[in-house]
Amino acid sequence: MNKLAAFCLTLCLGLMPYSAMAGRYDGSVPLICAVIEAIECDVGVECQRGTAESIDFPQFVKIDFQEKTLSTLDEGDRRRTTPIKNLERMNGSLIMQGVEGSRAWNLLIAQATGKMSATVADNQVGFVIFGACTPF
Repeated sequence: MNKLAAFCLTLCLGLMPYSAMAGRYDGSVPLICAVIEAIECDVGVECQRGTAESIDFPQFVKIDFQEKTLSTLDEGDRRRTTPIKNLERMNGSLIMQGVEGSRAWNLLIAQATGKMSATVADNQVGFVIFGACTPF
């Protein structure tokens, strides 16, 4: 095998994992997102940093793009599902929005890394949530 053919083969094999990863965060497969850090802000009270557990937020959320839903992995009465009302791909991000009860939420996932940030708000409290997602 000549040197040029060996180089091309090596380059192609080396790039295979990157091409396989390209569709991971584009909305083509379901994702599981884990909350890493959360901030809760109540009206008239200083904001508090914490974990999902400390603000009574689910630790893991599944995103099903075909069903257009977000759902918790909790069992029984704590299991919740909410529809994704709006989904857009913009500037390398997946941006989702929805409403659950009296709360509105926004969720953004960086398509290159799977890193996530989200906000949840009603008229008395707001949450800022940071996490990471992986294909399910």
